[in-house]
Amino acid sequence: MDTSKLHYYIPSYEWYNSQTVAWAEEVGLSSINYTPGIRTAADYTYPEMGKRYLSSAAILEGLWSHEVKSGLNGFMVLIHMGTDDRRKDKLYRHLDDIIKILKRRVIKSWISLVY
Repeated sequence: MDTSKLHYYIPSYEWYNSQTVAWAEEVGLSSINYTPGIRTAADYTYPEMGKRYLSSAAILEGLWSHEVKSGLNGFMVLIHMGTDDRRKDKLYRHLDDIIKILKRRVIKSWISLVY
């Protein structure tokens, strides 16, 4: 893999500390994290997790509700490309629609991170 185009690093489980930030800087990466509050990062959950589980519909409802109320300009949206097999409604299957909707709404800063 050509790593020359990589600029950002999100630590596993989005857990970071001064040591992981220092490591990322040493290899030329900037540590980032998703913007909390929109709950897209909860797409790793599955029904057996009980109250912690959020369906894709609930996650999308929260995303669009936040976008309408406050906008998403500058937000870092995390969507996992691999999730537990027990989660049948994969949020990443909605990624194309999410991108199309956001493009139509001209959220240029978010789109520039995707591409």
